[in-house]
Amino acid sequence: MRVRRRTTLAIAGAVAIVAIVAVTATGFALGYFGGSARPTTAGGTPHFVEETAGSGLSHTYGGGDAYVAGGGVAVFDCNGDGRPDIYLAGGSNPAALYRNDSPLGGDLKFTQLHDTTTDLTGVEGAYPIDIEGDGNVDLVVLRLGETELLRGLGGCRFEKANAAWSFDGGNDYATAFSATWEGSNALPTLAIGHYLKLDATGTPTRACADSELVRPKADGTAFDRPIALTPGYCTLSMLFSDWDLSGRRDLRLANDRNYYVNGEEQLWRVAPGESPRLYTNADGWVSLQIWGMGIAGYDVNGDGYPDYYVTSQADNRLQTLAAGPNQPSYRDIALERGVAATRPGSGGQDLPSTSWHPEFEDVNNDGLIDLFVSKGNINEQLDFATKDPSDLFLGQPDGTFKEQAEAAGIVEYDRGRGAALADFNMDGLLDLIEVHYGAPVRVWRNVGSGDAAAPGQMGNWLEVRPTQAGPNRDAIGAWIEVKVGDATTRRELTIGGGHASGQLGWTHFGLGPAGTAQVRVKWPDGQAGPWLQVAANQFVDIVRGATEARPWSPPSA
Repeated sequence: MRVRRRTTLAIAGAVAIVAIVAVTATGFALGYFGGSARPTTAGGTPHFVEETAGSGLSHTYGGGDAYVAGGGVAVFDCNGDGRPDIYLAGGSNPAALYRNDSPLGGDLKFTQLHDTTTDLTGVEGAYPIDIEGDGNVDLVVLRLGETELLRGLGGCRFEKANAAWSFDGGNDYATAFSATWEGSNALPTLAIGHYLKLDATGTPTRACADSELVRPKADGTAFDRPIALTPGYCTLSMLFSDWDLSGRRDLRLANDRNYYVNGEEQLWRVAPGESPRLYTNADGWVSLQIWGMGIAGYDVNGDGYPDYYVTSQADNRLQTLAAGPNQPSYRDIALERGVAATRPGSGGQDLPSTSWHPEFEDVNNDGLIDLFVSKGNINEQLDFATKDPSDLFLGQPDGTFKEQAEAAGIVEYDRGRGAALADFNMDGLLDLIEVHYGAPVRVWRNVGSGDAAAPGQMGNWLEVRPTQAGPNRDAIGAWIEVKVGDATTRRELTIGGGHASGQLGWTHFGLGPAGTAQVRVKWPDGQAGPWLQVAANQFVDIVRGATEARPWSPPSA
C-alpha cells in the first residue's frame, strides 16, 4: 500500500498475493474435493438494500496517515442469542460495540453499547476468539499502541485481560492477527502482525516492524514472551491454515512492499514444539513482491487444496499449488478466473484499483462460492482510482467469476476498508457491512430475488456451528464438510485473514435446490465425525461425539 502520492506507477509490479483460508474470519476455505461435481446452474444476482440510516449504526473510522491502513470490523455473538453482533474500529475516534437487535427476516437493527473497556481509541481492527473456551467470546483489539485482549464476560460485557493472561501488548502499530491451537494446549497460539516501527513519540516511521508469535506457557495458564518473526516486511494480513492438508497450520503473511526493499510475501512453518521457520526458495517458495493487504482462501480449481486470494494495488493474485502439496510453490490464476480486479468495475475511471478486504461466501445460495472485495483509495492518491467501488464476483459453474456489484446494489464511492458478510437477520441470506476510511460505515440487507418489502429466497442453505469440550471450544482448525448429491464442499475454520476484520460463529453453506444435505466435521486433531443427515434452511449445532445435528431456532425479535 502506498501512503505518499506517487507520480508514476509500475503497474507490472503492483500485483497481489494470496493466502490461506479466511472468514472470515472471515476465515474459511471452501472447495469441491475428490472429483465431486460442481453445481451446473448459477443463481441470479441477489439484491442488497442499504439500511444504514434506519439501522442504528452511526460510526466513522478516521484519523491521519497512521490510520489509513486499518479500519476493521469484528462480527460475533457477544450475548449468546445466536445473532452476530458488531465491534467497529474507530481509528482516532472511539471504537464502538453494537448489539444486533434485528428481527427475524426483517430490517437490520443495532443498538450501541457504550463502555470504557470497548470504547477504545487508536483501534485499527479487531478479531473475535474464545481464548479460554468458556463460551464467552473474547476480542483481540489491534491498536496504534498497546494491543488489548478483552475477556468476554457474557451479556456483551468485557474486561481488560492483558495482565491476567500475562500478554505483552507492546506499544506498536498492530494491523493483522491470526490464531491457532497447537496440540493439546489449553490456550491458543497468537500471531500479531505489525506494520511500521514507531519512534519515541509513538509516531510511525518508514521502517517495517517485526511481527510476533505468542505461544502459551508450558503450564497453560498464561502466555509466554513474544517470539519475533524476523524479518518483518510491513504486514497487513496474516492467517494460520493447513495449506498442504498435513494437519499442521502454517502462517501466511501479506506484506506491503511500499516500505521494504528486499522483502516479499511470507509463509512461516509453525510446528508444535519447534521454533517458527520461514519457508524459502530452497523449500519451493517462490518470491513475490506486492502491496499485500488482505487474505482469503477457497479451492477454486477443485484440486482439494486451498487457493489463496490476496489483495493489493492494481491487480490481485489468486494462487494455486503448482505441483501438489510437497512444496509451497504457487502460480497465479486470477486473470483466467476473472478476479484480477485491476480497475474499478464502475465509476468511469481507468486507473488502478486499491483492494483491501477479500471474503469468499455464497451470497445467492446457489452452491457456488462468490467473492467480495472491498476497495478504496488510500488517501486521494491521484495515480490510483478515487472512484473505486467494492466488487462482488458471483461464482459460475465453470469456476470463473462474474462481477455484479452494480446489479446487486452495493456500488458507492467511499473509501472501503474492512468488511463482513454475515446473516444479521437470520433469514439464510448473507448481509453486508463495510467500514470506510473517513466516511460512515454502511450496512446492506440481502433481500435475495425480491425487494425490501418482499424478500425472495434464491436457493436453499445451511448454517453450521461445531463445538467441542475443553480448550478450543469453537474447533478452530476443523473442517466442515457438506455433501449434496455427488458434490462435497469443505470449509476450514480459521481465525485471521481478511483486512483487520474477523468473524466467529455460524458457517454458511449455499445448497442450491437441494432440500437435504449430509454434514460432518473433521475435528482439529484429524478425527472425523459421522455423516449426519440434515434438512435445508436451518441452523444446526454439531457437538463433538453427537450422533445427530441439533437444530437451533433463531430469535423472532
